[in-house]
Amino acid sequence: MNSYIQKLKQHYRFKHYRISLVLLVTALSVIGVFVVGSAQQSYQIQQLQGVILGLIAMAVVSLIDYNWILKFYWVMYAVNIVMLITVLLFGENVNGATRWLNLGFVQFQPSDLTKLILILFFARFLSDRETIVSDKKTIIQAVALLVPSLILVYKQPNLSNTICLALLFCVLMYMAGLNYKFIGTVLAIAVPTAVILFIIVIQPNQPLIKEYQQTRILAWLYPEEYESEEAYQQLNSIMAIGSGQLTGKGYKTDSTVSVKNGNFISEPQTDFIFAIIGEELGFVGCCVIIILILLIVVDCIIVGMRARDTAGRIICSGVGGLIGIQSFINIGVATMTLPNTGISLPFVSYGKTSVICLFIGIGFVLNVGLQPNKYQ
Repeated sequence: MNSYIQKLKQHYRFKHYRISLVLLVTALSVIGVFVVGSAQQSYQIQQLQGVILGLIAMAVVSLIDYNWILKFYWVMYAVNIVMLITVLLFGENVNGATRWLNLGFVQFQPSDLTKLILILFFARFLSDRETIVSDKKTIIQAVALLVPSLILVYKQPNLSNTICLALLFCVLMYMAGLNYKFIGTVLAIAVPTAVILFIIVIQPNQPLIKEYQQTRILAWLYPEEYESEEAYQQLNSIMAIGSGQLTGKGYKTDSTVSVKNGNFISEPQTDFIFAIIGEELGFVGCCVIIILILLIVVDCIIVGMRARDTAGRIICSGVGGLIGIQSFINIGVATMTLPNTGISLPFVSYGKTSVICLFIGIGFVLNVGLQPNKYQ
């Protein structure tokens, strides 16, 4: 045991262990446990278990050399595809969506693990092609490797995580060194294309998205016409956040007109957890959550800037990007800045799989930090 500890000390610089990052994710997760308990008391213990397991997983992963893990990047990719196919064939159907695998002793959502696996896979794949990352061949190969996961996640159906994966891929490509000329060309094509597609999907009898997804977009555009249907939850979420004013109505408020007690939103412990925060903890509570998330993302970026190689930089930016993207989508939905699409708020929303996967991601960031550039 002592010899193993000595090897760790020789290989890692423990003075660079990012304690600030550990404290930030722990603080956010503790708040999450309390807020989940307020939204749905029966889930609080499970959320606490997820946080404890996540902290243990984070500590273990932080001491495993990420470059050794990346040697198995093709194995991870294959496992991811097999998991997603298994979900479509044998997954648990809940509320019309097949996103969960039930193994008897545990039920988990593979798409949460997909995001982490793709970060690790592309960290190795793109770092191996660092000098040619802007070549057409490399870009086509990367996109081709991403597409199967996008299709399989979309088929669940899980549009929110599909969008999250696509945006995450853009972050990974940028951090791998994609040149600005190519980025500008893509934006010049992508922005008008996105506008055209958006116009198409709000037309009657369009073939691109499902009817319920189109209705959610229309409800976002014309909330007054859908206030008793699709826009109902988002409008109530906004009212709940606004009703909290500066300091909120108080933790676990027993008001019968509160958003949770009145059943004005479904799944308050997951997709609309930010509405609970706004109502009970007010503007101050919302700011605390947003600041903690922002600091976690910044910490990940700082560690990535000091990474000894491109793979480490991509891992850190990928984990930070994932947390930032998910947070933006979740809060955007709760405040009706974005159309209604369900995705969890990192470290806060209920979901053991999500929490544990995010903690594992932070573990990889910590490991990158233990092996900084030798000139720093």
